[in-house]
Amino acid sequence: MSNQELGVLGQDVEGCCPALLTAPLAEDQATELAKVFKALGDPIRLRLLSMIASRAGGEVCVCDLTPHFDLSQPTVSHHLKLLRQAGLIDCERRGTWVYYWLIPEMTDRLAGILTRPSGTPLPERAEAGS
Repeated sequence: MSNQELGVLGQDVEGCCPALLTAPLAEDQATELAKVFKALGDPIRLRLLSMIASRAGGEVCVCDLTPHFDLSQPTVSHHLKLLRQAGLIDCERRGTWVYYWLIPEMTDRLAGILTRPSGTPLPERAEAGS
């Protein structure tokens, strides 16, 4: 696997250490990561991702998601499209409905970026006005 393939969300070549905590992100890595955070920055999309991720069987129909929101089905579908464009979920049309599922590799990589390596102390917090 190439450094570019592993590095989209900031993991180093060996995949052992989150680059966000060990080195500054490259510009392209930061751009890709910002798309994911932007997608997750909306409460509706965060709830949708949570509902999809926690669904028994691993997939859910948009028809089962829409009733949980005070939004139209096209608006829910738009939010799902943004999660898909960020690489967090994927989907398949079956007849009239579209079924969604989590892409675990992306959420695992995101978790790796945000996880402090074991045994690494938290940085000292600067005092206000210092």
